[in-house]
Amino acid sequence: MEEMRALVVDDEPDIRELLDMTLSRMGLEVDTAEDLASARRLLAGTDYAFCLTDMRLPDGNGLSLIKEVARDYPQMPIAMITAYGKVDDAVTALKYGAFDFVSKPVDLQVLRNMVRTAIKLRQDDSEKAKEAVEDSGKSDAATARDTTSKAKRPGKTLLRQRLVGVSPAMESVRDRIVKLARSQAPVFISGESGTGKELAAQLIHDLSPRAENSFVAVNCGAIPSELMESEFFGHKKGSFTGADSDKEGLFQTANGGTLFLDEVADLPLHMQVKLLRVIQEKSVRPIGAREEIKLDVRILSATHKPLLELVKAGDFRNDLYYRLNVIDLPMPGLRERPEDIPHLARHYLEVIGEQWGEPARKLDPEAMSALQGHRLSGNVRELVNILQRAVTLCESDIIGIKDLGIESSPLNESEIEISPPEDQNLDDYMSDIEKGILEKALQAANHNKTEAARQLGISFRSLRYKLKKYGID
Repeated sequence: MEEMRALVVDDEPDIRELLDMTLSRMGLEVDTAEDLASARRLLAGTDYAFCLTDMRLPDGNGLSLIKEVARDYPQMPIAMITAYGKVDDAVTALKYGAFDFVSKPVDLQVLRNMVRTAIKLRQDDSEKAKEAVEDSGKSDAATARDTTSKAKRPGKTLLRQRLVGVSPAMESVRDRIVKLARSQAPVFISGESGTGKELAAQLIHDLSPRAENSFVAVNCGAIPSELMESEFFGHKKGSFTGADSDKEGLFQTANGGTLFLDEVADLPLHMQVKLLRVIQEKSVRPIGAREEIKLDVRILSATHKPLLELVKAGDFRNDLYYRLNVIDLPMPGLRERPEDIPHLARHYLEVIGEQWGEPARKLDPEAMSALQGHRLSGNVRELVNILQRAVTLCESDIIGIKDLGIESSPLNESEIEISPPEDQNLDDYMSDIEKGILEKALQAANHNKTEAARQLGISFRSLRYKLKKYGID
């Protein structure tokens, strides 16, 4: 393995010595600098695998160095050392392009975990560069033989295969995912229901140096409130009634990898407080445990709800929002990229055919036109549901407009009466509309409540509450 060098920038001799010793024991050659001027000279003459800088330096701010590294040395991960409790400094550093951060007093286990991930990222970069050079000298046949082995390490080509679309909006998403995979910063994935938020989170993980470790996805709205702490943090045997054995929490399961918090807006306030602490301290204490367990987990989160509005309403903690939303990844709805619908339709018809063990069906021109003109409020998820139903109903190799069944879609807004009767107030009228939508969604889902909630773009818990509210069985 080639020699790896690291640069440590800190004005405190004791800190420099501690970091030098720790990184040297990890097999790194270490250079140290006490100020920005020294760091810049060293960076100009040496290829470093990793850099660690303090926030406050005698001749300036470490944030300046982070900006310069992000601009001039984009392949080199740089991390920030922040003062204890200075979460705002850490968030700012991540926004400026820092790979990660560590707080004083430096926890050596946290530091080692961070450095291992950074070195893995640099090694992956070196391997990709080497493969690119090798491929440039290969014949087409030799390059084709390597396709299978390289498919396990997703690159831009595989990214296009998994995140389908030719629109500028999707190309922008793919570019952003590649950049986000290089960071350890928390990412908040926003977008309507069915836009592929979990797929984007999975791709960020698969392209990152954490790809060999676990990707754990959890729907925050699907866990009963009374079980949340145990599910997230785990528990010890005998810590409460029914705790018959030790249980590993989701954070521990994701240790070394990525934890994706889907529908994070559904977390109750008491869990938001606990989650914030775990993210800031990078440690978790299972229920009934005496000691905390150090964690190395990257947090990705998503919701289809307007989270900032929930913050303003007091339903979501402001500090947690800014800790999760260090970097935002908006996922565009299909109405923002209608040119992708034909590509998505062909792609998913092939997937359905493969999964169902039959030749892929095709859409006739009239059906394709109808699909493009249909308001897909459920986005890609709704599109897939329509195609699955069409393949089931179609009696030939070509799907016609009647097979789509979208003229009578239960969620089509044109079916909803929008003129309130004179003898009914607005609240009652809106309640009737909501009740009607719920009943139609249940009917379309064959009274499968989980599927109905998914089509409506709400959590199962929200659906259950609404059904109880309107007395719907």
